[in-house]
Amino acid sequence: MRHARRRVVRRVTRLAAVGGLLLGGTMVTRAVASEPPEPDTVPYAAEEATGPGAELVSRLGASRTAGSWLDADGRTVVAVTDEKAAAEVRQAGADPKMVRHSMRDLKSATRTLRSAPRVPGTAWSMDYRSNEVVVRGDSTVSADDWSDLTRVAEGVGGFVRMERTEGTFTTLLNGAVPILSTAGRCSAGFNVTDGKRDFILTAGHCGPDGSVWFADDRGRQQVGTTVGGSFPGDDYSLIEYDGGRAGEGAGVVAIGDGRGVRITGVGDPEVGQRIFRSGSTSGLRDGEVTALNATVNYPEGTVSGLIETNVCAEPGDSGGPMFSEGIALGVTSGGSGDCRQAGGTTFFQPVTTALSQLKVDLIVAPKAGDGSDTATPPATQGAVAPDAASPGSSATEAATSTALSRLADPRAVGPGTLVIGGSLVALVATRWIRTEQDRKAYRRHYSATWG
Repeated sequence: MRHARRRVVRRVTRLAAVGGLLLGGTMVTRAVASEPPEPDTVPYAAEEATGPGAELVSRLGASRTAGSWLDADGRTVVAVTDEKAAAEVRQAGADPKMVRHSMRDLKSATRTLRSAPRVPGTAWSMDYRSNEVVVRGDSTVSADDWSDLTRVAEGVGGFVRMERTEGTFTTLLNGAVPILSTAGRCSAGFNVTDGKRDFILTAGHCGPDGSVWFADDRGRQQVGTTVGGSFPGDDYSLIEYDGGRAGEGAGVVAIGDGRGVRITGVGDPEVGQRIFRSGSTSGLRDGEVTALNATVNYPEGTVSGLIETNVCAEPGDSGGPMFSEGIALGVTSGGSGDCRQAGGTTFFQPVTTALSQLKVDLIVAPKAGDGSDTATPPATQGAVAPDAASPGSSATEAATSTALSRLADPRAVGPGTLVIGGSLVALVATRWIRTEQDRKAYRRHYSATWG
């Protein structure tokens, strides 16, 4: 009777172990199947998406040109200082415009302004279309400080234009997807990777190294931790994802109402180009690039090399993505005004600069309907009429939110492996017990026979 019970126990144990193997295998299979594939990337050193204007300016040099822009019809215009340069521009298929001051003159003026005593609430940029350097002062700049800066501008020459503006030049701390920490609320920009780990690229002023970020205001869904960046001087930072991976939808940015835009490349914008910005506070907004290499004197410090636009933004939009035709261009830094009445000026940190300095690659999504494994930026993405530009190919926002919600869910690979391991141990144990029992029975039988 005892032997019969033992046989039943062994048989039930073996069946349970075999079932455990099947269950564990299923768990691992499903977990592997649900793992997102390795994302496509655009390396920071890849050929950037720039139009013919930037190429002509680079080839002709700073003493013969003074920038380029897109006119209302999307044609490239290049400011030149001599007829020979104008002929080369025409030969390249662009329109030349004769100007008095070269890029070298404009840069010299900005260096003089930078060397003057710093005045928070001021900003300057090179206006290629008017061939001037424009200096702006917000409502916080006193009359005395404005007079002092005006005297510096007058010493530079007659091509520095002084303008007072409403509102205040501030960092917009407080986009497409909101992220929160003890430092305040910002917006996630673009997903990037170093090949081993994935990160969120956002604004540098959002928080110092070690800042912990959450996807909810109760601190239950931890997103990641700030691990590097630059502010002031520049305005970018990296948030390393908990678990190391961004997950599904890493190449999509949210634009609200359950929609998203596929990001397929990275590039530098052109003056006059229509752009789009997304942020958790004000949603999707569009505007135009008004200047490049802008400098802003925020209360926290000076940031240079920014993209100046006339698109609006509000607190909480900091770090949110700026793009056009699916090309990543910048992350929101700061500005003045709002999206209800004032409009205002908003500045962006160029993505190309951030990728180069941080040595990371942009994670991109294949274009809609494109089955290719890589997505490269078009060489002339900016050379379209401003009114004809679009954010990029659409996608559902579910994939974007999954990238954050996946962080809070335990993966089934580990539990499935444990189930398989436990089942193998059970099988080995039952086999060993049966062998030992058979050996003891044989010994008893042999001893009885010998006696």
